[in-house]
Amino acid sequence: MTGQVLTEVSAIVTHERETDLVAAYRELVAHTLPDGLIRTELLGGEDGHWRIQTLWRDRAAVDAVRAAPEGMAAPRLFRGVGAEPALALFDVKAHRIAQTPPS
Repeated sequence: MTGQVLTEVSAIVTHERETDLVAAYRELVAHTLPDGLIRTELLGGEDGHWRIQTLWRDRAAVDAVRAAPEGMAAPRLFRGVGAEPALALFDVKAHRIAQTPPS
């Protein structure tokens, strides 16, 4: 069995389109997410650098989304705000989740 995969789609978004990007992302994740998607985050950095990082159950889940007619959503979101996305895939080799103390 293959392990988890993290996809990272990044682009530089003009300041004028940042609000549009955030709204489009929120709209996207408000609906049913693809099978195998574990976690997704929209990250904003300095100088218009934005990323969408998504953790997937395995490579097969990523491949299924990439093979669908509409393809992956993250590149579409960036193109929708006039930015050219770059995609990177990473195999998760090790991880740890911090324990939250009971409240």
